[in-house]
Amino acid sequence: MSDQIFVTTIEQVPGKKVVKVLGVVKGSTVRARNIGRDIGAGFKSMIGGEIKTYTEMANHARDEAYNRMVNQAIEMGANAIIGVRFMTSMIMQGASEMLAFGTAVKLK
Repeated sequence: MSDQIFVTTIEQVPGKKVVKVLGVVKGSTVRARNIGRDIGAGFKSMIGGEIKTYTEMANHARDEAYNRMVNQAIEMGANAIIGVRFMTSMIMQGASEMLAFGTAVKLK
């Protein structure tokens, strides 16, 4: 098995053929805010601009969800994931889930 896996948001890959659909793959993580970030974000919201600590937290969550999705596809024997999407939802006050999902396939 190759260490490489092709991941894309499109449904069909030009020049490649889907020879087997292995199923839906997903990865998720739930992240909570912390009091230190909230205090800084509160001040930033008064003056406007990007809240970099929340941006970093969202990027880390997205990376973790993506990696978990890719690992699941590799375990299934896929060499590609097509139709990848990201979604987020609030789980409870101050905590949200980041979800990455797509279709694991074999391309030829």
